[in-house]
Amino acid sequence: MGTITALPREVLIKGGMLYDPITRESRKGDVAIKNGRLTEPGEIGADKAKVIDARGCIITHGFIDIHAHFREPGREDKETLATGSQAALAGGFTRVCVMPNTDPPIDGPEGVRFILERSEDLPVAIHPVGAVTKGQRGKELAELLEMKAAGAVAFSDDGEPVQDGQMLRRALYYTRDLGVPVINHAEDVRLRAGGVMNEGALSTRLGLPGNPALAEASMIYRDLLLAEDTGSRLHVPHVSTALSVDLVRHFKERGVTITAEASPHHLGLTDEAVRDFDTHAKVAPPLRSEGDRQAVAGGLRDGTLDCIATDHAPHTVEDKEQDLIQAPFGMIGLESAFGMAHTTLGQMGLSTEQVIDLLTSGPARVMGLELTPLEPGETAELVVLAPDEEWTFTREDIHSRSRNTPMLGMTFTGRVRATISRGSWFTCR
Repeated sequence: MGTITALPREVLIKGGMLYDPITRESRKGDVAIKNGRLTEPGEIGADKAKVIDARGCIITHGFIDIHAHFREPGREDKETLATGSQAALAGGFTRVCVMPNTDPPIDGPEGVRFILERSEDLPVAIHPVGAVTKGQRGKELAELLEMKAAGAVAFSDDGEPVQDGQMLRRALYYTRDLGVPVINHAEDVRLRAGGVMNEGALSTRLGLPGNPALAEASMIYRDLLLAEDTGSRLHVPHVSTALSVDLVRHFKERGVTITAEASPHHLGLTDEAVRDFDTHAKVAPPLRSEGDRQAVAGGLRDGTLDCIATDHAPHTVEDKEQDLIQAPFGMIGLESAFGMAHTTLGQMGLSTEQVIDLLTSGPARVMGLELTPLEPGETAELVVLAPDEEWTFTREDIHSRSRNTPMLGMTFTGRVRATISRGSWFTCR
């Protein structure tokens, strides 16, 4: 549970450990904020300031999510830029890149400007991702140069893969000198063949059409070859299989300019979550086997995968109450992201600081964003983390407009205690 309010004029965060993901240095000390900016602790009066007891906590840069769906315009019943921003703040995120599969899709400069203008006064910074093709139909390139000039940070038809290899090749050529990545939803729809969960013994037992690991890996392989051919920046989203991790590792070793992400639900859940036909566990790509889950986590541990991204995908209760075949793909993930990632990766030996890197400096490098230095005079863009706190994820922790998640009732180690961004703050009760 927690609340989101206006940031007090003076805030003093006392007794914590400050970790800077830019320098990767840690130091013990107090953090002071005055009028939304970092200042020297001596310039704050403890009798006037709002004091946060951060003993046992880590204070660091706010998280960056490079893959989320806020549904505005068109499906504000699922999520809006405002409600998505509140969910992000509650999850420790201060910047979010929103995907263009809205209604209508963000496939021109007007759409990019709409997102930026609508998000000016929100508590987190919103970075629009533009569509690769017009209407995300895969037939004609969208206005890539114009969208970049308007403020798009990347291009993707996410939700729909660019099936036409020549179309994606052209997009990569066009964007080679723009300094932004192309992100292709890695799935061959013909190999997917209507699959609604991971293809394997469990899908056979449940009588459900399976989505094979090959559907993802074959598309990733094609895209990696195109990236090598064009010399352009390709980012691979939501890697879910061991084979895909191996492919990314191989092409990185060949010197191809690629990056890749993993989602928290692919780190902590397997296809067993679908055993009871839970539509909240229906995602694309699907939850995979235990071996795949460990391989994805291992890819983050050894640097094959560059960052964690939530793929936050809200849906209404009515949508998810359909049967598993008809229900839409996707789950929300902003509020539970740190807890799931920290718990899972911590069990594999990663430190809290390494998990922080995967949520801050890693995604910043992918999108070409600069982290705000944790220095006096800079804007306060912080998250306060309790790495050792055990907590159970409940409906009261959700600030999204939607509730579609199979993680309710799960116990995590590591919790967001406070987030400060753009004159707003979230505090966990």
